[in-house]
Amino acid sequence: MADERNARPKEIRERIRRGEITGPTAGMCGGYAQANLVILPGEYAADFKEFTAKNPKPCPVLEILEGSPMVHDMGEGANILTDIPRYFIYKNGVLADEVTDISSYWQDGFVGFLIGCSFSFEEALLAAGIDVRHISMGCNVPMYKTNIECAKAGVFEGPLVCTMRPMTPADAMRAVEITERCPNVHGAPIYMGDPEKIGIADLSCPDYGDSVEIRDGEIPVFWACGVTPQAAVERAKLPLVITHAPGHMFITDVTNAELSDYLEKKKRR
Repeated sequence: MADERNARPKEIRERIRRGEITGPTAGMCGGYAQANLVILPGEYAADFKEFTAKNPKPCPVLEILEGSPMVHDMGEGANILTDIPRYFIYKNGVLADEVTDISSYWQDGFVGFLIGCSFSFEEALLAAGIDVRHISMGCNVPMYKTNIECAKAGVFEGPLVCTMRPMTPADAMRAVEITERCPNVHGAPIYMGDPEKIGIADLSCPDYGDSVEIRDGEIPVFWACGVTPQAAVERAKLPLVITHAPGHMFITDVTNAELSDYLEKKKRR
C-alpha cells in the first residue's frame, strides 16, 4: 500500500485498466482527489443533475461526461469504462452484476457524472495524526443509509447515505475543522454520536462497505457520502444505471489542495 499511496494517479489508473488493482482505493495516491461515478441514460440526465444541485453535500459534481466515456477535467485521457477497480450494474433498481470493466455496457447517449468523494480528505486527517480506521484495518469504509431524506428531483429521491469513521471526541472536533475546508468532497460531518438518531440500528452491519472496530472512548462520526445516488437509483428503478462499487473510486489528476479553486474557476468560464 505504501507504493500505491505515493503513486501518481495515471499510474494507478493504468494498473486498474490492466486488472492489477480491483479493491478499494482508500489511501491510494495521497493528495489527489477521488470521485464516485454514476452513468445513466441521457433522458434521465437532467433530473439527475437537478438532484445533485439540490443535494450538494452528498453529491458535489466534479465533471459531467456527455457523448463519450473519456475524462477531461479530472484526468485527461482517462476512461471511466476501464479506470475504476469495480462497478455495479443496476437493472430496474436492482443490483444485477458487479464487474471490473463496463465497456460492453456503454451505450450512445449515456451521460456520466463524477462526484466528489470523502476519501479525498483522508490524507489530511492522517497528516493530523487522526487514525482513519478503515485504512489502518485495510478494509473498505462503512456506509449506511440514514433516515434523512434527500431533496427530490424528477424521478430521483432517497435517503442520505453516510460514511462513518470512529474517533475520540477531541479528534472528531479536529476532523470538523479539517474537513469543513473541503466542500467539494462532502465537507464537514453531518452528524456525530448516537447512530439511532439518524436511523442506523447497528453499526456492525453497514449497507455498503465493511464494519470497523470502534474502541472505548470513541464516537462514530458521519459524513455525507457519494453513494447516496445509488440509493436514489434503487428507488427510481431505471432500466440500466452503472455506478462505481462503493469504495472503488476514480482517482483524479487534481490534488485536493487545487480542487476547490479549480472548480470555482471552471464555474466562471
